[in-house]
Amino acid sequence: LKAGKLAVDRGWAINVGGGFHHCSSDKGGGFCAYADITLAIKFLFERVQGVSKATIIDLDAHQGNGHERDFMDDHRVYIMDAYNRYIYPGDGFAKRAIKRKVELEWGTEDTEYLQKVHTHVEGALNELKPDIIVYNAGTDILDGDPLGGLAISPQGIVKRDEVVFKAARSRRIPILMVTSGGYQKRTARIIADSILNLHNLGLIDKELAASGAENPKVEQMIRDSAKDLTNLSLQ
Repeated sequence: LKAGKLAVDRGWAINVGGGFHHCSSDKGGGFCAYADITLAIKFLFERVQGVSKATIIDLDAHQGNGHERDFMDDHRVYIMDAYNRYIYPGDGFAKRAIKRKVELEWGTEDTEYLQKVHTHVEGALNELKPDIIVYNAGTDILDGDPLGGLAISPQGIVKRDEVVFKAARSRRIPILMVTSGGYQKRTARIIADSILNLHNLGLIDKELAASGAENPKVEQMIRDSAKDLTNLSLQ
């Protein structure tokens, strides 16, 4: 919730956890215990002025069926999802919620993958300019991941994140990134390298991140909202 508010206030935020995209408002699954993407978007819609449209860019190796089920008939939310078509969850019902579907083959490599990401991210943001982007940046697309089945290099992941942030920042759309799946030890280093690359390119700003995180108004807003969080509707 705090990362979502910071993204709106500062233009970007990164939560180096989260991205539980298999959990819907009424059901868990796939290592996901609660629907944090749904919760963050609903929180922003209901509690933050000026946020009425959201785009989810889900680039984890798995289909994000949780948020897709939650926003099935919600025209305020545009979902782009790129995933290995052959692996979990294979949720045909949830796929109906995807506005821009990119189904990938086993072993997809950097060149094809990055071309598709660039084309479809640009297309998604040209179709609808949202008030917030929630970017699910799973690293289980990494070559050798035991669950993802794709073959993207560490450099490909860094470039992927750069492509998404450039698309958001060039349009002045706030972006919230969560790191989602990734089942190799080296993914932590890759995430760190990607964040450093975003900083070096000027796509994120370290000083703004620090000032936003320490802003007492933001802290108080989160505390006040947490008191009645049970009243926040996920339906």
